[in-house]
Amino acid sequence: MHDMKKRTRTAIAIPLMMSRLAVASWETIFRRSLLMAQGTCTPAEYQRMVTEKVSAMQSSMWAAATGRSQAAMLAPFLRRSRANARRLRRK
Repeated sequence: MHDMKKRTRTAIAIPLMMSRLAVASWETIFRRSLLMAQGTCTPAEYQRMVTEKVSAMQSSMWAAATGRSQAAMLAPFLRRSRANARRLRRK
């Protein structure tokens, strides 16, 4: 019974994570595009766009290589995208 609950939670968690990732990514892209259009996007922000993706990919690949769940592989992207959206709201 416990294993069945865990599978159900995981089955729900992945689509929810994907939805949250989509919303946070869209917000981040919108806010960064606005910075670029206004000419206020800093070199540090441009650098962050690259380094955060590399870091998230490394974490995700490590989760995959060590046999962790799909949620664990998706989590680094979700964590960073939500943090970016929050940070960019304050600019």
